[in-house]
Amino acid sequence: MRSAERLPLALAIVAVGALLAGCGSIGFRMPGSSAPAAASASAPAASPAASAPSAAASVAEGPKPASTGPIAPATQRAYDDALALMRAGHAADAERMFRALTQSNTELAGPHANLGVIARQAGHLPEAVKELEKATELAPGLAVAWNQLGLAYRASGEFTKARDAYEHAIALDPNYATAVLNLGVLDDLYLGDGAHALELYTRYLALTPAGDPVVAKWVADVKNRQAKPAAPAASAPAPANAPKEKS
Repeated sequence: MRSAERLPLALAIVAVGALLAGCGSIGFRMPGSSAPAAASASAPAASPAASAPSAAASVAEGPKPASTGPIAPATQRAYDDALALMRAGHAADAERMFRALTQSNTELAGPHANLGVIARQAGHLPEAVKELEKATELAPGLAVAWNQLGLAYRASGEFTKARDAYEHAIALDPNYATAVLNLGVLDDLYLGDGAHALELYTRYLALTPAGDPVVAKWVADVKNRQAKPAAPAASAPAPANAPKEKS
């Protein structure tokens, strides 16, 4: 299965680690900070961003949430502490802190997004979908939240909704390589659209300057399948190197 569920929890939260409120991108700081913005939300990272929440515009410049003011220092600290717990693998403690933040700061999207990631990792898919839908409602311009929602939909078997969520993420950020790849995996394995999957895998590689030899093999695999007559499903088990989604 081409799935992100085997990835470590810390990797799964990269996309939403810096996003406490509104339309944000990884690594930027609260309004008024002199620190420059970091790379796009599609850039890979090893851990949640240390400079967490902000209500500033995202790289996609999508619609703003109801709250666009600075985040209170105490809220910032609580969010950072929850991220640290999440990164350390203490999901239950992180969940309690994020849950408290959703109650005390109802306008903030990031806590809902991270609760959704925690729930998906735990296999609680209805809860994951609920939290991530709330995050996209609060911050509709947040491409990374739409990507996470796509992962939750796909894991729930809601393939059409997953496609729509990934496409929404890509519309907000056309250079969001992870969402491009995930849509390709969905088309390839779940929707049976090899031609579109090939297009998306190729696009993902173009957005990945360092290259990705694994995805390059998937491209070759799709081309080989297109060149051969279709075989009965029962006689065509998934290869060991079948594509995997990314968070």
